[in-house]
Amino acid sequence: MNDVLSNRRALVTGAASGIGRAIAAAFVEAGATVTIADRDPRVEEVAAAIGAKRGVILDATSEAAVDALVDRIVGEDGGLDVLVCSHGILTQSAVVDMPTRTWQETIDVDLTAVFLLNRAALRPMLRQRNGRIINVASQLAIKGGVSLAHYAAAKAGVIAMTKSISLETAEHGVLVNAIAPGPIDTPMVEGIDEQWKRDKRAELPLGRFGTPAEIAPTAVLLASEPGGNLYVGQVLGPNSGDVMP
Repeated sequence: MNDVLSNRRALVTGAASGIGRAIAAAFVEAGATVTIADRDPRVEEVAAAIGAKRGVILDATSEAAVDALVDRIVGEDGGLDVLVCSHGILTQSAVVDMPTRTWQETIDVDLTAVFLLNRAALRPMLRQRNGRIINVASQLAIKGGVSLAHYAAAKAGVIAMTKSISLETAEHGVLVNAIAPGPIDTPMVEGIDEQWKRDKRAELPLGRFGTPAEIAPTAVLLASEPGGNLYVGQVLGPNSGDVMP
């Protein structure tokens, strides 16, 4: 990959594994200065492995921690050009049996934390009059999923928020978009039951789940110039044909 992100300062969350790690590695390869964050303490060794500038243990649901990390990046790197929100949790429960705490935890991590990160990143980006935000949602936000109402609702919120923020910021040079992957072979999906995964593969026109490396180029496109210059409030769907808008 060429240096399409040269001189870009990027923050990627959920980057200790899965899609986040693949995007962060692709950003490094494309020439960006990358900070990766995750609540998994392995994030520090992952940063060293992929050549990121720093790996930070982060509770993305903490407003103070999110604001402090963005302030640190701006202070040490001189600004922030790209934010990728790729963190998340995934659990299963029928709505009739779902504990309120399960619903709330998913909303906190998969939606509210994305809001906190977007808000924090927008402050320096709007001052710079330049920036890109990429929020990783899910195709389940569009079609729903059995035993995944809490996850689908959170990701639908991410898409709606992405579109709304983009309307506020595009004229100021900050472009905000979302990626809604289909099922991807990641550690997060490993916890879903095997019957669900077999049924889902059977539904897919491509007949298989994707890999994190197949999602990363979409993030590079959205973060790059001129490749991402005309994407405003869009939802790109590398999803094995699961959703065809």
